[in-house]
Amino acid sequence: MNHTIPEIQAEIVDEFSMLNDWVEKYEHLIDLGNNLRVIDESERKDENLIKGCQSRVWLHAKQKDSKVHYTADSDALITKGIIALMLRVFDNQPSDEIMKASLDFIDKIGLKEHLSPNRANGLLSMVKQIKFYALALQAKSV
Repeated sequence: MNHTIPEIQAEIVDEFSMLNDWVEKYEHLIDLGNNLRVIDESERKDENLIKGCQSRVWLHAKQKDSKVHYTADSDALITKGIIALMLRVFDNQPSDEIMKASLDFIDKIGLKEHLSPNRANGLLSMVKQIKFYALALQAKSV
């Protein structure tokens, strides 16, 4: 059964609240990144790089059965974990839900305050690109 974006975000908040400190939380992010479904090699191209990320982050999206499916990768461990976290929330969701989703969970788990300014900007760039793809795919399917 598919979970809604708010349900997935609540699961993530619960998960992070069980971790004792930011060392454990970073380790959890790295684990998430290591379990990220690998982006197809053909999608590791410059046009799929997210602008505004200090590390290289590739993001690809396609629509299937009125849901947006994302794949991604990064050359940095923490960044790969962050994009894995974002895809856990947004992958396999309808475009309109992605576009209107609130991202309260980022503050609730304390992620933004534990990122360097460059990584925090990269996180915002990831979210913008995820939502942009949802909007573009929705427009294409109308």
